[in-house]
Amino acid sequence: MPQHTALSDEELFRLLQSPEKREAAFRELYARHSKRVHAYCVRAISTSEQEAEDIFQETFVRFHHAAQTERTMTNVPAYLLRIARNLCLNHKRDNRPTLLLRDDDLPNTPREYGTSELLNLITTALELLDDDHREAFVLRKYDGLSFQEIAELTNITETNARSRVHRAQAKIRSILAPYLTDIEQHL
Repeated sequence: MPQHTALSDEELFRLLQSPEKREAAFRELYARHSKRVHAYCVRAISTSEQEAEDIFQETFVRFHHAAQTERTMTNVPAYLLRIARNLCLNHKRDNRPTLLLRDDDLPNTPREYGTSELLNLITTALELLDDDHREAFVLRKYDGLSFQEIAELTNITETNARSRVHRAQAKIRSILAPYLTDIEQHL
């Protein structure tokens, strides 16, 4: 089976149950979906690249094991994200970090605000959100999921998904506002 076949995800998933076609089918599914799953894990576990990488790998291990059971698959990308989401949530539950933000951790002048510093401020703002709002925001803004897809993935209503994203945006704006005002005053 050559890479990038015309087979659908669902057909490839069925081939994972065939010992002679399992490896090629898995490689193709991995090639199609690994970037998105990896990006989700990195954003969901922003405190440690290694832990995000471990969860990413565990996602595909569990996916492979799940394919060995008799089951029908209708949406492989959503299934992979659900596995990754559950692993990330379990990790966060088991490793509740404490984030302390001190004024001296932040740059004092506009010149000190480079792209990486601004990204660090945004990352910090994301970490200050509760898990539900951060997850909805990341799925919408970084992964490009629709509100309906977020609702299905997180088992909430579409209205609730929309509300979580908007509340997350408002919270991020309020967290970043003092620092952005400080930048404007120094310009």
